[in-house]
Amino acid sequence: MKATIKRGFAITGLFIAISCTKENVAVATHKTNQQNLAQTVMLNDNLTGNAVLVTIGTQVWMQRNLNVGFYRNGDKIPQVKDPEAWSKLTTGAWCWHENDSAAGAVYGKIYNWYAVHDPRGLAPKGFHIPSNEEWTVLTTFLGGEAIAGGKMKEPGTAHWLAPNTNATNSSGFTGLAAGNRYNNGSFLYFGMYGWGWSSTANNAGAWYLRLNYNDGSVCRGQADKRDGISVRCIKN
Repeated sequence: MKATIKRGFAITGLFIAISCTKENVAVATHKTNQQNLAQTVMLNDNLTGNAVLVTIGTQVWMQRNLNVGFYRNGDKIPQVKDPEAWSKLTTGAWCWHENDSAAGAVYGKIYNWYAVHDPRGLAPKGFHIPSNEEWTVLTTFLGGEAIAGGKMKEPGTAHWLAPNTNATNSSGFTGLAAGNRYNNGSFLYFGMYGWGWSSTANNAGAWYLRLNYNDGSVCRGQADKRDGISVRCIKN
């Protein structure tokens, strides 16, 4: 099964597609390996799954993107596939990239910021969504935003487009290029970029961190709260 990649760029957190060209990245190129990965490291939907953790400096992070469909109190988080419905949301929701469960098994779910902020709790017990300041603690420990991204990215091109510049994953963070969902409901940048929400927001939007396929830096900015972005959890 293949997922479609749409190229573009981000300006102050609003993701704008600038190319009609499409490239295909095989989500299931290594199907067996991905199934094994999903079985061993992804959180499951009962909120008690077997997350693999990594210690980076003074912080303990989940080593994979969040993949839960329920809030911490057990309430179900709606899965929203329809683009128009997604664009009108003011409450929490999730989806898989291109609504493809095969992508979800490896890259986790994509959440809007309303799910991140919901008082019922998106992160499983014992964890929370990192604040913008906690992302800064991580990137500072890894040498600053100019080089931290390379240390956070999984190397190779199994889950990134070439050239995946400077990717070493020396931190163990194992960042993947899960792409995102724009606030109008369209899917973008699969294979190119990997985002992570923060819990920090203001009237302009919510802060995120982004890893890039074409350099080793980390980008920071604000996205519309309706955007769909991956979530990484940090231990309390």
